[in-house]
Amino acid sequence: MSFAGPSVGPGGGTVRRAFEFGRTYVVRPKGRHQATIVWLHGLGDNGSRKLLISFETHPLFFFVLFAIWSQLLETFPLPNIKWICPTAPTQPITIFGGFPSTAWFDVGDLSEDAPDDIEGLDAAAAHVANLLSTEPADIKLGVGGFSMGAATLLYSATCFTHGKYGNGNPYPANLSVVVGLSGWLPCSKTLKNKIGQDEATRRAASLPILLCHGKGDDVVPYKFGEKSSRTLSLNGFQDMSFKSYNGLGHYTIPEEMEEVCAWLTSKLGLDSRST
Repeated sequence: MSFAGPSVGPGGGTVRRAFEFGRTYVVRPKGRHQATIVWLHGLGDNGSRKLLISFETHPLFFFVLFAIWSQLLETFPLPNIKWICPTAPTQPITIFGGFPSTAWFDVGDLSEDAPDDIEGLDAAAAHVANLLSTEPADIKLGVGGFSMGAATLLYSATCFTHGKYGNGNPYPANLSVVVGLSGWLPCSKTLKNKIGQDEATRRAASLPILLCHGKGDDVVPYKFGEKSSRTLSLNGFQDMSFKSYNGLGHYTIPEEMEEVCAWLTSKLGLDSRST
């Protein structure tokens, strides 16, 4: 599936970036279907069941992560959840010197003043909402992800509360839960402008969010996760949980996954019935 958005080209003219999303993998529920969650991978990764290598980097560190997200999600003791694992489009990445990689949006630097790729974020958020659009009306919807995937889903959460994307188009999905591992909050400086309306305030207050971050993360530093949690809380996201893990780097561990499973079971009101 592809999305396109306007951008300014040479001479001030408007051009459109095309976003060709890759293959989507689905882990179907083993029990009674109660919830569907779109899970987003990190930079350089994909949604495949196959063993893959994810390259995460910033100016001082280079990190290689082995991940099989769809296979890992299949092992969760959450038989009532359907997992949708899409693959990001391949596009030039500024932090890689323009080298192409699978990525939900372009990123140049992880810093307070780094510009946000609103066009890329909007396209990714729209792709996630589209994947959720065909789910039955009685199914609870959620988003989750790791690293850049976590950043994308947090942007999606702010679009949901605001009722629209950054480009002004309406956001259609009704989110029930948000889970972000080792990520950060894009567009944090403009979040206050999005939560000024009564309906946006209500949605922010009632949306459960779980953020987890390792204190030993040398790719997306712990301070970014901690500050993202604090920013969300200060802007009306009242059901905000932040979990930290001593010594954990830019990867996941069983303790973290157990907390995610327990949190999802509680927030989604899941049962273990097979029919």
